[in-house]
Order: sequence, then structure tokens, then C-alpha cells
Amino acid sequence: MSGGVVRVTGELIAVRRAGAYHHLTVVAPGVAELAHPGQFVALAVGGPTSANLLRRCFSLHRVKPSGTYGGTVDVVVSAVGAGTRWLTALRPHDPVDVVGPLGRAFPLPAEPVPCVLVGGGYGSAPLFWLAETLRERGCHVELVLGAASEDRLFGVVEGRRSADAVHVTTDDGSAGTKGWVSDVLGEVIERTKASVVYGCGPMAMLRSVTEVAAAHGAVAQVAVEESMACGIGVCMTCVLPVTGADGRTRMVRSCVEGPVFRGDRVRWDALDGGITRVPDDAVGAPRPGGH
Repeated sequence: MSGGVVRVTGELIAVRRAGAYHHLTVVAPGVAELAHPGQFVALAVGGPTSANLLRRCFSLHRVKPSGTYGGTVDVVVSAVGAGTRWLTALRPHDPVDVVGPLGRAFPLPAEPVPCVLVGGGYGSAPLFWLAETLRERGCHVELVLGAASEDRLFGVVEGRRSADAVHVTTDDGSAGTKGWVSDVLGEVIERTKASVVYGCGPMAMLRSVTEVAAAHGAVAQVAVEESMACGIGVCMTCVLPVTGADGRTRMVRSCVEGPVFRGDRVRWDALDGGITRVPDDAVGAPRPGGH
């Protein structure tokens, strides 16, 4: 993990609709000051007597270390289950239990280089802060934002302020180019001569982003979307097969060793329909006949 981790009882100060999603701003002293683009926070849900024991993890959309209310963190939530529905039903001034910042942040290039940032749905949330950070370092930055339909996009207007250019795709053609982000990514990499591609979104999208980046000579850094039940490396529900610098595959924790990985190190062949299997050649993989 980058830096330290704190647990605070924060205060919700704003809930805003953003298309199909909810944008929450929480006062969380100590979290914002430690955070870097690509990290996440784990929020308690359901209240003190709830049966929802597991936290919900969200990428940091933005942070503000100081402000009228103190340090704040912003997250984007898709209300699809009991926990996320509870969060989005909170009112301003309600308490929110926050642990963060968690995970490995996006690595930044040592020198100014062209970069392409690719987001799928509300997975684009951490990319705008990253885009601004890269531009502050002298990088040319272009965004590619995709979703199934226009209402599932996040941050198109914000992206035009954060990046040098924004490209939009939707599966149904309701906004931008009809198709997937991978359909336009190759041309953007070639035109900008990007050497780094950053991605955040569904796993299938991240795989295609990695493949397109590699085909055009760029390195992909992807923030994976794995279910995280604890967010601190204890429960092992978010393990993912990743090849190390020594060429050996290990099952690593997305919440601690990730969520950001080099795309060409992730064993995408072991991921299928939301199920992650242990590759036969992974360290510690079961062998025929047992021990």
C-alpha cells in the first residue's frame, strides 16, 4: 500500500445524481491527505446493528485535503445491492465509517510522456484525478470513456476539463462512437504516440485494453474490478493470478498488491464469466493426486 491507512467516522456532506450513478462527498480527515490516484476506500454499510458486516470498496474519484469542512473524499456508487442502496439513501450530515486510503496507486511516468486513460462506466471515476496529476507533470493526456449506453457513462463533461481530449463510445450508439473502447483505442494510441495506457472498468474491458496497448507498443496499467470483502488483505476473496518479475504466477490480493497491475502481468486466461481459477502453473496450485 502507498503511505498509511486510517479509519475515521466521516460525515456525508453531499449526494448528487450523475446519470445512472450517485456521487458522494464525505468528510474523512486524514484519508484525503494520504491518498493517491488509483487507491480506494472501504465504507461500512447498514448502520451499527446491520447484518451487512462487510464493507463496500470504492475507487477514490477525487480528494480535497483541506476545505470548508476539512479533508474530503469523493466516490461514485452504482446502487445495485443492499449495501450500495443503503449508502445512496444517506442524507447530508449522516455518519460514514471510512477506512483508507487502500491499495496500490497508479504508477506515474518518470518523464512527461503521452498517456491514454480508458474508463468503462463508473469505472472511469479515478481517471480524472489521475489525468490532472499527469498533466501537472507535463504529460499529454487523452481520455477514452465507454459504456453500454449514454446514461451509463460517467464524467464526459468533467473529462473535457481534466484531459486534453475525450473520446466516447457506447455499445448502442446513443453517444459518441457506436462500439467498444477497444474499437477506438488503437487509433488514439497511434496518433498520440502514447507509451502508457491506464484503464479502470470491467475485467473484460481491461483485458482488451491490455491487448490493444501491447499491439501498439504501449504498457497498460489497469485497476482491476474484483469483489473485495475486507479491503485489507485478510479475507482472500479478491485473489487474482498475476505473473511476477521472475516469470512465476502467484495468486495475489487485488486489495493489497493491487488494485493496479501491469496489464500484461495479469493472467486473463484464468478469468471467465466472473470466475477466477488457479492456473495449473501457479505457485501453490493443486496437483493431481493431492499432496
